[in-house]
Amino acid sequence: MSVTQSPTASLCTASLKAYLQALQESGMDGIPVTVAGGAPLLPEAALPAAPGISAKNQHESLEKIRKDLQSCQRCGLGKKKKNLVFGAGASNARLLFIGEGPEAEEDTKGEPFVGEAGGILTRVITAMGLKREDIYICNVMKCCLPENRDLETEEIAACAPFLLRQIRSIHPEVIVALGKCAADTLLNIKEPISKLRGKFHDYNGIPLMPTYPPSYLLQQQKQGNLTSFWDVWDDMTQVLRLLKLPVPEKSRKK
Repeated sequence: MSVTQSPTASLCTASLKAYLQALQESGMDGIPVTVAGGAPLLPEAALPAAPGISAKNQHESLEKIRKDLQSCQRCGLGKKKKNLVFGAGASNARLLFIGEGPEAEEDTKGEPFVGEAGGILTRVITAMGLKREDIYICNVMKCCLPENRDLETEEIAACAPFLLRQIRSIHPEVIVALGKCAADTLLNIKEPISKLRGKFHDYNGIPLMPTYPPSYLLQQQKQGNLTSFWDVWDDMTQVLRLLKLPVPEKSRKK
């Protein structure tokens, strides 16, 4: 009798396969103890650490992670990409933005959020009184998705270990998850982004604010609807207050 796995179980299975492969490539000959039950999809304890160094104290540079990922072929997307879209910004940023995956223009330039949606994200960051170089921006996926289709479970699981390594290397004070995919991957919560946004969630001790992705804001802007922009601004004001940064005043013109 065959057994059909639920989407969450399939993701866990695929994630475990990717994790074991990462362990093998890192030279590990054992499996670290992991946190069981109700933990986020990317638990801190699941990181492979170098022999003799605890995962908590080990610092891995972003450049080292990029090098490990450069020739990645863990899923079919690696064979089709033009450029790896690893991430950009300050390696010690207090604030980390995480999106879903790069589109065609990002794939061409090798940088995250440089297309029309990237322009929207830049507007949000500027409105916060910050600059893109002040923060760090990356995606769950590092390779472009053909025709902007939805991500597959195995693809997310293959890239997830690298995202976790990025988060641990940067060690931000706050994470902003741009859209459902990023929020689901980090929190393992299958909820609409409209229900997740507006309040902080916990990701391994780091406050995480889910909010609408720039692609959605761009779509709403083209339809003349600015309500979602103010929803995102409300989310970002909470982020600024948590970071103890000034909150610029904005006039809500109708």
